[in-house]
Amino acid sequence: MSEAVSNRDLAGRVAIVTGAARNIGRAIAVELGRQGASVVVNVQSSVAEANATADLIVQAGGNALVQLADVSTPGGAQSLIDAAVAKYGQIDILVNNAAIRRESTFDELDWQQWRAVMGVILDGAYLCAHAATPYLRKSPAGAVINIGGMSAHGGSAGRAHVLAAKMGLIGLTRALACDLSDNGVTSNCVVPGLIDTVRGHSAQGTPSHHAVHTTLLGRRGTPQEVADLVAFLCGPRARYLTGQTMHANGGAYLG
Repeated sequence: MSEAVSNRDLAGRVAIVTGAARNIGRAIAVELGRQGASVVVNVQSSVAEANATADLIVQAGGNALVQLADVSTPGGAQSLIDAAVAKYGQIDILVNNAAIRRESTFDELDWQQWRAVMGVILDGAYLCAHAATPYLRKSPAGAVINIGGMSAHGGSAGRAHVLAAKMGLIGLTRALACDLSDNGVTSNCVVPGLIDTVRGHSAQGTPSHHAVHTTLLGRRGTPQEVADLVAFLCGPRARYLTGQTMHANGGAYLG
């Protein structure tokens, strides 16, 4: 949602965004706040960056709560949900964005690396959704958005753990759409691809698969463009959309 457009479609809603310290997670959290939601900014340890995200949400006209939690553990995910309910009394939107995207050849990919990535991306999404389900069912417009990854659809070397976890989110998205539909809760997956993000916190820098892909539009996307799609799926104009996987990649992958 550009700054020139102003709407409060999410006024009165409470949203949780995991992995919201920077980049796509931050953009999503800020956009939901701009549209009127109270946003719980979740990070595992990046307190300064989480506070910066919260400040941006407040500047955009929303309310924010920073909550540290390791969503890959049952206790961490439950503490996140409990904190949101203690502060705001409800949960209407859950955005599962937290991820680890380390690269490793399959030969060198050990069990600890596999579990670390799977734990944050897939286990974390399950644990947060499971803990939030009682509150989402009570919402008049409950929505779950899982953030996928383009490489899971097109394939990429050195990312078996990431691809498997991200593709698992597709199955989880569809399962939640089926299981929660009786209460009108929607569940969708947004798949960003070739987005301009700051990767200074990764020793590996830009993922290798970015070098072999181009977009039909001739440019990289922005975190804001992903956030616009997520916010739309959370809003009143998307209540008939559920169980879907939506790609935001400028034509780099046509799925």
